[in-house]
Amino acid sequence: MTESELAPLAHKIANLPESPGVYLWKDTEGRVLYVGKAKRLRSRVRSYLAADRIESIKTLALMRQVVDVDTIVVPSEAHALILENNLIKEYRPRFNIALRDDKSYPYIKVTVQEPFPRVIVTRRLVDDGGRYFGPYTDVGAMRRALNVVKRIFTVRSCNYDMPREMPERPCLDYHIGRCKAPCIFAQSQVEYRAMIDEVLLYLDGRTDEVTRRVRERMEEASMRLDFERAAELRNALRHLELLEEPTVVVEVEGGDRDVIGYARDGDEACAVVLRIRAGKLLAREQQVLENLEGESDAAVLSAYLVRGYLPSPEHASELLAPFEFDDRELIEQSLPGTAVRVPQRGPRRQLIDLAEQNARHLLEEQKLASFEADERAVDPVYELQRELGLTTVPRAIVCFDISTAQGTDTVASCVWFENGRPKRAEYRKFKIKTVEGTDDFASMREVVTRYFQRRVEEEKPLPDLVMIDGGKGQLAAARAALESLGLGSLHTVSLAKREEEVFVPGRGESLRLSRRSPGLRLLQRARDEAHRFAITYNRKRRAMRTVTSELLKIPGIGPQRRRALLHAFGSVQGVRDANEADIARLPGFSAASARRVLEALGVATANPTSTASDS
Repeated sequence: MTESELAPLAHKIANLPESPGVYLWKDTEGRVLYVGKAKRLRSRVRSYLAADRIESIKTLALMRQVVDVDTIVVPSEAHALILENNLIKEYRPRFNIALRDDKSYPYIKVTVQEPFPRVIVTRRLVDDGGRYFGPYTDVGAMRRALNVVKRIFTVRSCNYDMPREMPERPCLDYHIGRCKAPCIFAQSQVEYRAMIDEVLLYLDGRTDEVTRRVRERMEEASMRLDFERAAELRNALRHLELLEEPTVVVEVEGGDRDVIGYARDGDEACAVVLRIRAGKLLAREQQVLENLEGESDAAVLSAYLVRGYLPSPEHASELLAPFEFDDRELIEQSLPGTAVRVPQRGPRRQLIDLAEQNARHLLEEQKLASFEADERAVDPVYELQRELGLTTVPRAIVCFDISTAQGTDTVASCVWFENGRPKRAEYRKFKIKTVEGTDDFASMREVVTRYFQRRVEEEKPLPDLVMIDGGKGQLAAARAALESLGLGSLHTVSLAKREEEVFVPGRGESLRLSRRSPGLRLLQRARDEAHRFAITYNRKRRAMRTVTSELLKIPGIGPQRRRALLHAFGSVQGVRDANEADIARLPGFSAASARRVLEALGVATANPTSTASDS
């Protein structure tokens, strides 16, 4: 924005109240670009004009397009939270966090506000007194639930406004046993409502309670000698008993819980809710979130809870979240009767881990479907992301190691791990060229510079995490190399051998990960592999230097003939074990030069002819 455009906007902002409310940034065409909430409107909106303090690339891009702002004052910050959610759904601003398909999931609705309730499918939540179950992200699971309701319970499928509208005769469902015709009072309203109560229990996941009631009625029918009714109830009971074998049972002191799982990879994330009722895992719902650039995990989780979880018609008595999130107090105020907890250990943390595993796998499926990953990332990669606080899953990790022997033959290695597994085609080894003597820091800076400079020139993909074998000094040298190439945004860590400490740039103290941490084990594997690769190259160079120095002592043998000897016999010992005839057959050698080679190596020579005949 130019100063002339900024002046009227600044004047407008200066007159805003310091009250809770919602602000809407707009462009030249009046389109809403971003919706936000504020505890104090004037202070929050004014902060956007301080361009020198804006660090987020997304916010800078937003402010380049903004020409106007609208505000709505509300009584409290909690009201602002709800209004923000409604306005985001209404305008779908391009700069807000996007919840993909947040209106597309169906619900099962039981119209309990009607005298003779129906069970229907809907995609709209209406505050009309009905009971909603869902949303069902798996439409197949919803259809199975409906089929069970139709098979076990005789819920009417007609749309009559009963009892105001009543047909003259029952429909086909009555004649095939799918309905007991309350429309002609063949079934009383009391009996019908009792059946609807059982439908609600079933949809609420309390299959055991429904089973108990059906068994009691079956026994009563049998005692009355109503064997036809008893047979119907027996068949219903068999179906219910099959349903009582849950796919997953999670006994955590019983009770009802909603467990949130979260996984993020760059500007995409996946949030999962595990619905646990009476200790049983009954449903999983998921939501993909996009446009997360520059947003913290705490802000993303808060956005999901406000726009994805709060609108759900049913909330458990306990909500388990994976970490602290923004606006926690406001969200708790919007969830009366629900205790929000962030467990760190114990059975509840295990439930969080299960939900996060689901979120990781769903995000992986999303990545695989969009061809952004050739192979599914393993769980330790996500664990490492969480433990290091990275915004991107470290699918590609490179690890550097320096190896030297008594100040000579200094070499370096670089190994590449893809989705937690070695990718040997990307391994690289280096001979240190610009550093004399033993200087690990300078050597590390040289090799990191050479590696990434070439990778940028060849336009090859960069890793998600750069790992250094060493401590703070080696890490600082690597960071200096990356920043000199304009790659300072690459995540970088180092792993020190003695205490297995993880050092992160900008952090004074090291990270001490659990020895059983899958993330730490992945770092150790990469470090050990880089060390093995560097040591192997170092030994090879020392062996070559030793061989070359001994052959240099032989008079009259130049570089070309030395290479021929090493190529034919592999080592100095191999040359010693050869006879004159074998050496003489090499290009550029004669019997005399072969004898001279063996004598220089301290091998007693014999007549070449007799040697050949003896063999």
